[in-house]
Amino acid sequence: MQLGLINRLKIDRFTSPGAFLKDPMGNEVLLPKKYLLEEFELEQEIDVFVFKDSEQRIVSTTETPYLFLGEFKYLKVTQITPIGAFVDWGLDKNLLVPYSEQLIELEEDEKFLIGLKYDDKTDRLYGSMKIKSFLEPCREELKGQKVNLLICEYNDLGINVIVNNKYEGLIFDNNIIIKINHGDEIEGYVETVREDGKLDIRLEPITAKKYDIAIDKIMKCLNEEGKLFLTDKSPPEKINEELGMSKKTFKQSIGKLYKWRKINLRKDCIELIKKT
Repeated sequence: MQLGLINRLKIDRFTSPGAFLKDPMGNEVLLPKKYLLEEFELEQEIDVFVFKDSEQRIVSTTETPYLFLGEFKYLKVTQITPIGAFVDWGLDKNLLVPYSEQLIELEEDEKFLIGLKYDDKTDRLYGSMKIKSFLEPCREELKGQKVNLLICEYNDLGINVIVNNKYEGLIFDNNIIIKINHGDEIEGYVETVREDGKLDIRLEPITAKKYDIAIDKIMKCLNEEGKLFLTDKSPPEKINEELGMSKKTFKQSIGKLYKWRKINLRKDCIELIKKT
């Protein structure tokens, strides 16, 4: 069985503390009584998360933590102690981030980017802020593809992101077209795979498909309201706030809709042409 991951184990026997589960090699782990469900029965295979309790005994739970081994999330600090900081990772026992794994001074009740690591010498799970050790250069053909993003910290160029839970990426300032905060998990698109394996990311599709998406969004708003109080003179920030798209995409999309005679362009708004 693997610490830090979901394991499929078989119920071997029930006892007063709970149920003992076995893996195919005969290794045992306790599932405490509070996690037992009425429908559990002997020989049944169940999925559990395996970790160590406060006394460093291997135990299991049917609860799901916020992250698994090798993953990272923004987690809230619950306590600062002489041995390190404890963070809430979704289980009863909080996760220790030793001082040796901290890059900055942590503060209680604040959230920080934490990864889950395993120490084979001590056979323990621990949290780490050394995120770059989790990441690898991208060698996939991802250009133009939709990817999952974990929003990290802002820098001088834009905002750092983690792509598909394993690659380092960057959204440049001029491509930040919606309000995003660190810790957000959203989708984006790969614009460039650099030679060093890092990725340039956009929040809109890279291909012409982005105009189809933008047109659908504009038409949905117009069908609901009849008018949209935006024009090609509107500030980019207002367009981003209202529609979550760049001004360039907006202008090209309304140009297509005007050409198709779907809309009228007024001085202060766009108006849906209603067919009679």
